[in-house]
Amino acid sequence: MRKKLLFFLSVTLLFSSCDDLFEPANQNIRDLDAMYGEPLFAQGILLNGYARIPTNGYTFNDVATDDAVSNDVNNNFRRAATGQWAANMDPFSQWQNSKAAIQYLNIMLKEVDQVKWANNPEVSLMFRDRMKGEAYGLRALFMYHLLLNHAGWSNGELLGVPIVLEPEDAKSDFNKPRNTFEDCMKQIYSDLKNAEELLPLDYNLVTNISQVPEKYRTGSETDVVSNYDRVFGEYAKLRMTARIAKAIRAQVALLAASPAYNTGNTTTWADAANYAGEVITLNGGVNGLDPNGGTWYDNRSEIAALGSGVSPREILWRADVSESNGLERQHFPPTLFGSGRLNPTQNLVNSFPMNNGYPIAHPSSNFNPSAPYTNRDPRLTRYIVVNGGTAGVSNTVINSAADSPTNDGLRKVETSTRTGYYLRKLLRQDVNLNPQSTTNQRHYQPRIRYTEIYLAYAEAANEAWGPAGTGAFGFSAYDVMAAIRKRAGIRQPDNYLESVRSNKETMRELIRNERRLELCFEGFRFWDLRRWKLNTNEPARGIQISGGNHETINVEDRVYSEYMNYGPVPYSEILKFKALTQNNGW
Repeated sequence: MRKKLLFFLSVTLLFSSCDDLFEPANQNIRDLDAMYGEPLFAQGILLNGYARIPTNGYTFNDVATDDAVSNDVNNNFRRAATGQWAANMDPFSQWQNSKAAIQYLNIMLKEVDQVKWANNPEVSLMFRDRMKGEAYGLRALFMYHLLLNHAGWSNGELLGVPIVLEPEDAKSDFNKPRNTFEDCMKQIYSDLKNAEELLPLDYNLVTNISQVPEKYRTGSETDVVSNYDRVFGEYAKLRMTARIAKAIRAQVALLAASPAYNTGNTTTWADAANYAGEVITLNGGVNGLDPNGGTWYDNRSEIAALGSGVSPREILWRADVSESNGLERQHFPPTLFGSGRLNPTQNLVNSFPMNNGYPIAHPSSNFNPSAPYTNRDPRLTRYIVVNGGTAGVSNTVINSAADSPTNDGLRKVETSTRTGYYLRKLLRQDVNLNPQSTTNQRHYQPRIRYTEIYLAYAEAANEAWGPAGTGAFGFSAYDVMAAIRKRAGIRQPDNYLESVRSNKETMRELIRNERRLELCFEGFRFWDLRRWKLNTNEPARGIQISGGNHETINVEDRVYSEYMNYGPVPYSEILKFKALTQNNGW
């Protein structure tokens, strides 16, 4: 509650005047120099950056991939996937949002030294360093999102975006060319290095002066500890830290090392593995993988206990907790009073192996097409409502067959499934949407999950050192896969994993598939297909069940061109600024 109040006050101060409650200043706008003596006002500028952090999973851009479709005809990801993606219709764009965030962060970095953060000069110095560190880390994060969405090839070069490190005003030259992808990577790495140097690994209370960085040890031990806790203590949890900066570096390096970007930049698979491995080591190695991490969104007692910025073991960084039922209202089946918006595809269902670990097409899988959901990887029915599966507070059986007597059946009404499946992952099944007894439950959005970092390490380590190579860490891609699949509920011994442990190519396929399963519906598949340069035009398929017979059906074609592995620069920006060049094909 305190953080929400501070955020509200900060944003209020940012956009309103307090000079006189009855006679507002001219145009009701504060000058920047007002921040020098008002740290709350100054923090409002930094908090604008936090407010703009892109949501990851809850955009559901999976609808633009072979993993899902939407039953909403106006869904922009659906429009993009079916041939309407263009430089002037880009639902993935981060150009305006991330560039605006960087503008605020640049203001903070320019003005931070002039702000009187506290009357105590030692405390003021600590606050200054923390605000700088947070701004550097956030600026790197927004640059990453700009590269993810807008980097691409133009005139024979792999380009990023214009690097802007100073605040812009009406007199600035906005007609700036795009920097190379490599230049942008160097800037991200530089900002993350600065963030790590200025920020603690985590925000925790210290017990003695030895835990305080030497540069802050001015005064008695009691004063030093008290002052340090005031600035870097637990109340700052959920803000940027050195640990988060390390994780962002791992994300960025994985992108840069991937096939779509590994020409024209110096980041290697070994770099990506090393950066992810460092984060994993800080988390206790492979043994640090949360046994309950696969159901982080529905670990009810854990979520109920969240408070004061504390994160569950699976979550490296998260947003605030809220009481709501919006996700369930959007995605529950119609008989549970939902709109059934996101429909998982048969493509995704087929990617879940059997519970013995073998892919369903493998001769040793024992897959039965007449009973396709029997003896499958437990994640299938954990993440997807299949025909005959249950959902909701009363564990209602969902009949999604074409001959279903309910509106949950295939294409029965506008809110019915188009594929024969409904979303289960991310949803709280203890939400009740019955108008007579509607309830909310606690939800939160992870910004970075540890599982993502473990999967990044497995991918990069396999490419750099092979399935069993450990680099400097003592654990391999194979070790990570073994831990993730065991947690998922794959029957042990995992004979399929053992059969691929010495083959880099088949291990690559397994790692990519595990990433698909573990991170499904969290906003990764769209970007993964593109950075891997895989086929983006796989038609979205479903299942039509009638009289007990199962027939695979085509639901929606994907209409992408090869150049769409890279997103466009917004058309409006190309029209305004001659120095900007568009990515090939757009």
